[in-house]
Parts: sequence; structure tokens; C-alpha cells
Amino acid sequence: MSGPGCPTRCCSFPAVQKRLPVLRWLPRYSLAWLQLDVIAGATVGLTVVPQALAYAEVAGLPVQYGLYSSFMGCFVYCLLGTAKDVTLGPTAIMSLLVSSYAFHDPVYAVLLTFLSGCVQLAMGLLRLGFLLDFISCPVIKGFTSAASITISFNQVKNILGLQGVPRQFFLQVYETLRRIGETRAGDAVLGLSCLLALTGLGAMKSGLGRAAGAEPLCTRVSYCIVWTSATARNALVVLCAGLLAYSFQVMGCQPFTLTGRIPRGLPAFRVPLFSKVTHNGTVPFSRMVQDMGAGLAVVPLMGLLETVAIAKAFASQNDYRIEPNQELLAMGLTNLLGSFVSSYPVTGSFGRTAVNAQTGVCTPAGGLITGALVLLSLAFLTSFFYYIPKAALAAVIICAVTPMFDAAIFRTLWRVKRLDLVPLCVTFLLCFWEVQYGIVAGVLVSGLLLLYAIARPPMKVGFTWGGLLHPIAWLPSVHGPAGTAGRALCHTGPSPARGRPRCPSSLPNAPPLSGLSQVSTQGELVVQPGSSLHFPAAEYLRDTVCKHLQAGRTAGWGHFPCPRCAPGSSVPHPRARLLPSRWRERLCVSRG
Repeated sequence: MSGPGCPTRCCSFPAVQKRLPVLRWLPRYSLAWLQLDVIAGATVGLTVVPQALAYAEVAGLPVQYGLYSSFMGCFVYCLLGTAKDVTLGPTAIMSLLVSSYAFHDPVYAVLLTFLSGCVQLAMGLLRLGFLLDFISCPVIKGFTSAASITISFNQVKNILGLQGVPRQFFLQVYETLRRIGETRAGDAVLGLSCLLALTGLGAMKSGLGRAAGAEPLCTRVSYCIVWTSATARNALVVLCAGLLAYSFQVMGCQPFTLTGRIPRGLPAFRVPLFSKVTHNGTVPFSRMVQDMGAGLAVVPLMGLLETVAIAKAFASQNDYRIEPNQELLAMGLTNLLGSFVSSYPVTGSFGRTAVNAQTGVCTPAGGLITGALVLLSLAFLTSFFYYIPKAALAAVIICAVTPMFDAAIFRTLWRVKRLDLVPLCVTFLLCFWEVQYGIVAGVLVSGLLLLYAIARPPMKVGFTWGGLLHPIAWLPSVHGPAGTAGRALCHTGPSPARGRPRCPSSLPNAPPLSGLSQVSTQGELVVQPGSSLHFPAAEYLRDTVCKHLQAGRTAGWGHFPCPRCAPGSSVPHPRARLLPSRWRERLCVSRG
């Protein structure tokens, strides 16, 4: 017995390989791959540790939760991921969403991770990845651009050393400007210095070419030092700032605001809390879910969208293929298991994925090295993290999120499709008020524009005369009083042969009407929709036919005996009923 549902077929080796992609590359693993994976994994590890501490600050959680969120994805994705370059962990976007929906409470954040993992895992098993296609590019760009500004300004208070500044964007701007006189000189100088150093090292890396093998040894060593310093610039800057703060602490003065004490050791492996005990009583699970509200949809969807987009981008760049539904499974299991080690929701990181690809990673096994470095940091380096100045972490965040602001998208959409500026601007502006409002409003506006395109499809309209088909124009570009189009397209002088208005056989820049191999000589109005017709477009089709018949009569075309739809157009019977009865009887409809 064999078939799609046969247990033998489901448990075959190709089926297991499909669910465990590690089995595809592990038998071919070589020593050369190991060397490159170790270098890439260590480089990403030096990047993720300072970023994790900084992103936890964005999420409004104690800094150790950033590290708790940074290692599970490395191990799970090595087994289930289909993109060799992608690294999972805390990101600026996800940290901002967690800040909005978890209320700066670790219990809420961990429960949100568990529920997001369940949603993502279910989507992967049910193959619902196509739902991500309904979140349009303008909505994503509007959200990420607004998030870049919001996150950057959220760190200004740490650069200036201000305390007690609210997190709501507009209140934050007001309070920061009002209290700018309270700036701590030490934090401001250190923060600006770290910004300059990170910017300079980033520019150095962008302008750094590849060292040729024929170069002298000293040149290649120098290149390696510069490349390593520029690639691991976050870790380098944080390390230098920490050593400087420790030096001041030894001397008995401390001009910087420090991160503070971090619990030492690995997080306990335990089931997430499904209720919360407060001084006023116990908050039940149902109330916690109600409090998180739309976050239970927004967080998993945005996490999946970010990961799949990054995986597709690097797969295209490096010439390999990914499986989106398998990526959903990897993401879902990462968050589900991560909630057992006090992680907050994670997703793919574009910056760390780029570092991974640039260092020549060969397989997802590089994530094992990254995860091991995070675990070693939690086990042995938390005492050093006490001396990391908050201004240095703020500089790391600002430099990481600044490239997310895409000013060119506004200019591009203005040139290409101005209507897409509507969801872009709606999302961009409302995200400054509340992130969830911006995303939901942008998706709704995009949906309305999609429905409008269904209700008002473009149509090619033409007429037959003397055995020839004469295109009129693309709709809806033809607007104006009845008869305008007819007078513009027909000569006013009588034809010597027929005594009727002469019509050109072709029009400049007019797209041809396809699919009509035979046309009538008696004169027919031909309507060819640019897409399939659905019931919201039925009335529009009727108005189009009426408009052009009236335009033809006003221009002196005479009587069109029969309007008809060109082959390739679909006008189901219930929608054809909306046409006048005299047209309905003679309407030629092609199902091809």
C-alpha cells in the first residue's frame, strides 16, 4: 500500500530530510566548512552579546533577558533551518513590539514568547505562510522607518544620562527637550564618542576591499586586524567603554551610568508562568491574554515576516533556495522552547545575518558557536557586564537601527505608484502614537486598496468596424463627459466608401486587444477586463458599456448591435444579469 497518507511514505528518509534539513548537509560536512563556520559563529557571537544587552533595554526588560533570548534560536535553527546565513535572536523591531505588548514585565514577555511560538508552529504545520503576503511592502517600510526613529530617540535619554523619561514617543520628546539641562557630561561625552567610533568603523568596513593572496604577509595580517576590528566593532566599543568605567570605579569616581548587577549563571529550564501574582492578587491567564490583545497576532506575524524576508534575500544573493513553511516551523519551535528559558520573542536579525554571510559561513552549524559564546558569557562574564555604561549600549542600538530608515521608498513610490504612499504614510505616522495602531491601520488601508482594484479593474475597450478591431483606450484612464473619447478617436469627415465616420486602424501607444482572432463586420463594442471579474465589478462593467455606447452614438458612430466581452474575460451568469436585457440576450461570453 502506498499513497500520500501512507505511514511508510511519511517516515521515509526524504520525508525526514524535508523536516530535518540538517540531514541534507551533515553527511557532506568537511573540515574546510568547519573552519569557516567557527570563524563566522565566533564573529556573530561577538556581535550578538552587546546587542542582546542593548535590545533588552529597548524591550523594557532587565538586560539578562536579552542574553536569555540569544542562544535557543542558534541551536534550533541549526537543525530545522533551511538558510545557511540566517541567525535568530533579539532584534530592534521585535524588542519594540515586546515593549508595547508585554508592558515591561518579564512574566508577560515570556508568556508572549510561548503563545507566539504556538501560533507560528501552527501556521507552519498548516502551511499558512501565504498569509504573510497580505502585509504589503509599504506597510513594512512605514513600520520599520518609524521604528528606526522611535528606537533611536528612545536611546537619547541614555546618551544624555537622563532618568525617569516616559516611553511614549511624544511624551519622550517633550520630556527630553524639557530636561536637557540635566544632561550628565560623562554620559554625553562617552555616548557621542561611541557613536563616532561605531560610525567610523562601519565606514571603514564598507570601504574595505578583499586582500589578495599575493600580498605580503604583513599586509594580510594588517588587513585581518582591521577587518576583525570593524566587523566586531560593537563588542570592541562596549569592551573599551567597560574598561574605562572600571578604571574610574577603581579610582573612586564614576561619571557614567552603569548597567548594574546581572544575575550570574544560566536561566532555569521551567514552564512559563500562566498567571502572575501581584500585591493586589493573582492575574489569571485569561486576563493576561486579554491584556496582550492584538500582540498575539502582530508579534508572531511580524517575526515570521522579518525572518522569511531575510532568508529569501540572502538565499537569492547566495544562490540557494529556502522553504518558507519550514522556516515557520523553525521560528515557532525556537520561540516555544525559548519560553522555557525565559526568552522574549525572537526573529531573524538582518545585521547579524549579513555578518554571518560576509564571514563565509557554509552551514547553519555556525550558530552552534554563537550559542556557545552566549552561554559562556552568561556563565562567566556577567560580573563584567556590571561596568558596561548605558551610553555605550545606547550608541550600539542607534547605529544598528539607523539603516532601517528608508527615505528612498517615499521617492520611489512617488515615481512608481503614488497610491501606495497612503498605507506607507498611515503606518509611518500612527506608529509614533502606538506601534499596534500603525500596523493594523496600514494593513486595513492596503486591504481597502486591494478591494478597490477588484471592484474597479482596468478594462480595454474597442469596437469592430469593417472587419477590423479598433482599440479605444485603457480604462480608467478615459474619464470625462460622454462622447469625449469618441470625438477624439474618430475623424469627422465622411468615408467615401461608406458615408460613415472614418476610424483609425490603430492608435499611438494603444495596447493591442489580445485573444480576438475573428471580429464581426457589423460593429460591436468589445470590452476586455484586465483581470477576472468579481461581483463588486459588475456594476462598473455595466457603467463602462453604457458610457462607451453613448459616446459612440454622440460621436456619430451609429448603433452598436451587440456589446461583447473578449475571450479571456469571465462574466458569470449572475453578474451578467446586471446588464440591460437587450444586451444580455446578445452578450458573447468566452469561458476560455
